[in-house]
Amino acid sequence: MSLETTINRNSITMNFTVKYCNNSISLLDSSGFKKVITAFLEELERKEVPVYIYLKERNNEDKELNEVMTDFFKLLMVLKVDKISMLGEKYLKFLDDRDILIEFIERLYNFWRKFERYAIVKNSKRGEGLQNVNFIEAINNFKNLILKTYREIEESILGYKYRVYRQLSAGINAGIILNSTKRNCPAEYSFLEKIPFIETIILQPPFITYPKRNTRTGTFQEVKENPFKDITISKENWLCYPAKVGDSLAFIYFNRDFMSQGVALCNLFELAREEEYINRRPDILYIYGVKDFEQEMKTVFYNDKENNMMIGYANYSEDIDYFGYMKKMILTLHNIRMIEKGNLPIHGAMVNIIMKNGKKINVVIMGDSGAGKSESLEAFRNLSEKYVKDMKIIFDDMGTLTIEEKGSPKGYGTEIGAFVRLDDLDIGYAYKEIDRSIFMNPDKINSRIIIPVASYNDIMKGYPIDIFLYANNYEVGEEIEFFNSMEEAIPIFKAGKRMAKGTTSEKGLVDSYFANPFGPVQNIEKTDILIDKFFIEMFKKGVKVGQIRTQLGISGNEKEGPKRAAEKLFDFIKR
Repeated sequence: MSLETTINRNSITMNFTVKYCNNSISLLDSSGFKKVITAFLEELERKEVPVYIYLKERNNEDKELNEVMTDFFKLLMVLKVDKISMLGEKYLKFLDDRDILIEFIERLYNFWRKFERYAIVKNSKRGEGLQNVNFIEAINNFKNLILKTYREIEESILGYKYRVYRQLSAGINAGIILNSTKRNCPAEYSFLEKIPFIETIILQPPFITYPKRNTRTGTFQEVKENPFKDITISKENWLCYPAKVGDSLAFIYFNRDFMSQGVALCNLFELAREEEYINRRPDILYIYGVKDFEQEMKTVFYNDKENNMMIGYANYSEDIDYFGYMKKMILTLHNIRMIEKGNLPIHGAMVNIIMKNGKKINVVIMGDSGAGKSESLEAFRNLSEKYVKDMKIIFDDMGTLTIEEKGSPKGYGTEIGAFVRLDDLDIGYAYKEIDRSIFMNPDKINSRIIIPVASYNDIMKGYPIDIFLYANNYEVGEEIEFFNSMEEAIPIFKAGKRMAKGTTSEKGLVDSYFANPFGPVQNIEKTDILIDKFFIEMFKKGVKVGQIRTQLGISGNEKEGPKRAAEKLFDFIKR
């Protein structure tokens, strides 16, 4: 982290601890600006853009074009164009066609804005260095500096002030405060010890990223040999996000080439506080983006029983540049840990509903990706505003069921956020606070947002289950159907059938064991025992077990199907 500025794939990271620009001249003199304008000119040259040819033909200096244009910009910051013209032929020739010069500046500005832009500050000692409030101020000031510099250069060339100013997000997309807290790592993982931990993340909405992939393929495979064996990584290229995943502590190490995937974790998993991980061994270790020189994408996990840790590994590949490979591996590791503890992972959604008449009810809708579980609950929420006092999301994708001494089985969440398809928002999906969202490929099919939906305290309270439904998106029939016995119910839940909606690489009617390819499918024998145990308990305690036919996968029913199912569910609940 000693470099002032680094460019990684489609992102640029500025180390504000090493260098912070507080005026236009220091900005133009910075190594960061030099790297950006150099990369920009290389792109123009490669594409043979006319504006590049225009400037190249007029550069008769011994200096490179990037240096000449930087010097020219600095003059424009302090002198009017007519004064610059008096300096001689050196700069006058660039002003032959001011429209082309403006085009160059606009292209450079847009080139900068296409980067994902991050700022890093290192807190080496507790209570010292740049504190959060000052860092936020520094980020805001940096944005204003970018806008000021860009505008003053253009207005100097134009010879007049703009009449309309647009305060675009031209500065930092996300600021990251790091620490070097000591942590308890077994000897075989000592190569991770010097990688800094993320202490604070400051997002500047709208946060929009464009990962290379938009779907996930296959399941994660278990290996019998630790994939961390014999690997080497440079601490300069890595960060660690310490996450609370349900009751698991996860250390998630990611390559800075995939910075957006690591930063996006803050909207999905609770960022652990320093006192929660200092000198504590994690339950989960995940390393994402290792350059191991293998040609094929490798996403595997290992159960390190000796150290009582679940290990995840994803090698460096364009194919892993999708948030599903970050999120789902972490959940797989957590779910396997839950199975070993005797708890049952559920791929689905759970809500705690308080009716205006005082009645409380907790509903779980289980189903694989695209089955319509979340859509049905949101349609239900929209229909029931007249009768519902409050509705809390306990989990929106993955939860865990436990059996306690008294009462029906309880549900716990794993995430504080949701990884939601933008395509589904037109039916009124639950989370309206778009200004807090992280957008991923908003212009493509299966575009996504990651948005916070619950507090960590709420998802970890534990709520007794009253209704437990399977989301059937492929079949026409009664919208709500309850089963009379576990023998009738279990085959439906275990089959995990759904009509694929394009959220993964699957197409048509597919099935997945217990609708959960993230843990249960890798541990079918143990999960079979747990399913029998939990369904016996649910039927014994009077939980209403059935299926909800969302019809989300049937053409023409994408909107009305979940709505009709929600109406029937609402009619049942409000009795």
